[in-house]
Amino acid sequence: MTAPPRQKCGYVAIVGAPNAGKSTLMNRLTGAKLSIVSPKAQTTRFRVLGILMRAESQVLLVDTPGIFRPKRKLDRAMVAAAWTGAADADVTMLLVDARSGLRDDVRGIAERLGASGRRCWLVLNKTDLVTPPSLLPLTASLGALARFEESFMVSAETGDGVRLLADALAAVVPEEPWLFPEDDLTDLPDRLLAAETVREQIFMQTHEEVPYGATVETESFKDRKDGSVRIEVTVYVSRPGHKAILIGEKGSKIKAIGARARQDLGLLLDRPVHLFLNVKERKGWDEEGARLRAIGLDDPGKA
Repeated sequence: MTAPPRQKCGYVAIVGAPNAGKSTLMNRLTGAKLSIVSPKAQTTRFRVLGILMRAESQVLLVDTPGIFRPKRKLDRAMVAAAWTGAADADVTMLLVDARSGLRDDVRGIAERLGASGRRCWLVLNKTDLVTPPSLLPLTASLGALARFEESFMVSAETGDGVRLLADALAAVVPEEPWLFPEDDLTDLPDRLLAAETVREQIFMQTHEEVPYGATVETESFKDRKDGSVRIEVTVYVSRPGHKAILIGEKGSKIKAIGARARQDLGLLLDRPVHLFLNVKERKGWDEEGARLRAIGLDDPGKA
């Protein structure tokens, strides 16, 4: 009688500079939209877990905020979340935008990973947008800063090279029992998922500093007898001008944000959604520990 295959399970953190494509890569690997994505940098604010199932392997992908020089308490909490994700992982993948190359922020991240002595892989992303001869020198330069066990060249946007990366991740995780049911995609609570879906639409439908001056919290999440769900969400902004932009003329902007978020949430939750949005001005929310905890971040204090 043949013994059943042993289960394998491990954490893989995806780290990198803002806008390297970390969320797009995790969504591509898992086949589900778990992390919000926008063309703007610093979209992801906290660690998001995505579950990749590959035969007997359960790969727990941790999408982390982009690592940058922090200014606000919010920024410090985001960067701390990224490095904590890397420290807790079995393997850390440094994702680098191949178009941007070896910028100073990428160099700093690679050097810190190299000094940590942790298992690290290098993944060059957006390789469909550069000429192939430029990739090998970039790989060599990064390899001089940290000891990468493996190197991959992918396009998270098109999917090129992602299957090979997924197979390699499934092979490298240790023999351990699965930590989640086979059909789970994430550990993100529905309340947080709702808030993030609204925040994604703020990023997509407003411009300049508005998305960075806003945070979103789910105030109420109630199941209804007809199988639908009623969700009440508050958007906090730091300036009166941001509130006016978000609401729009006669409420047109907030209605558009709510309509698209409601549609996306219906697909994610697989049931009808009744979504109600409220916009409030709260100066200094990005320095409040309570606001940070509400969006899944640890308060970094004054350090």
